[in-house]
Amino acid sequence: MTHRRLLLLSNSRNPGQERLAHARDAIREFLGADVTRALFVPFAVVGYPLDEYVAATRQTFLELGYDLDSVHQAEDMPAAVMRAEAIVVSGGNTFALLRALQRYHLLDPLRARVMAGAPYLGWSAGANLACPTIQTTNDMPIVEVADFRALGLLPFQINPHYTEARIPNHGGEDRPTRLREYLAANPGVTVVGLPEGAMLRVEGDRLTLLGGQAVKVFQHGQPVVEYAGVAALQWLLDTPAAPEIPTTER
Repeated sequence: MTHRRLLLLSNSRNPGQERLAHARDAIREFLGADVTRALFVPFAVVGYPLDEYVAATRQTFLELGYDLDSVHQAEDMPAAVMRAEAIVVSGGNTFALLRALQRYHLLDPLRARVMAGAPYLGWSAGANLACPTIQTTNDMPIVEVADFRALGLLPFQINPHYTEARIPNHGGEDRPTRLREYLAANPGVTVVGLPEGAMLRVEGDRLTLLGGQAVKVFQHGQPVVEYAGVAALQWLLDTPAAPEIPTTER
């Protein structure tokens, strides 16, 4: 049995609510009383000063009862990861997040720390990062990454902010079409469409759906299936992991 503990959110803010307001009870229950401070990974944030974003996020977590340090302010970032009581990874641009983690050599320490039992909380890009790759992000590749491999804390992929909405008079593909295209090129992978407000909690080998929203599960050549219950999602942890992505040497 693995020691992984994950809480993965589609989004950080529901319309008309403060940041993480919809998930505060779930976060408190997940982190519990044993955690006093968490290490924040803010590298997905683009176009906004990191120190200001970290300060705002720290205030949110102080209201929840937890202090927050940012890895970007640490003198030795890998060592800070390995000391962390808990890991928090923000949303933003998933490519920017992954490139920073590759550049600062943080992927392996993050994976090791979480697999050793440190709770991992991620929303949007932070949820994508828990997957085998970031290939099911919705983000534009605004920066180049060495390869698409992420933390691999799950055997399946997540598509955060999942929606089936279509924009009138817009000729581009809708989200289900894009996910079917991904699966046509990667037929052995399972993708969970995680709508706004939905959360996945992993405790070792147990998977729970939170937030009161149904999820859609995509597999190549199979009908899309909607799940709203808890036990029905357990099988996702037993799906084959996404195929290995070759490393691009830099």
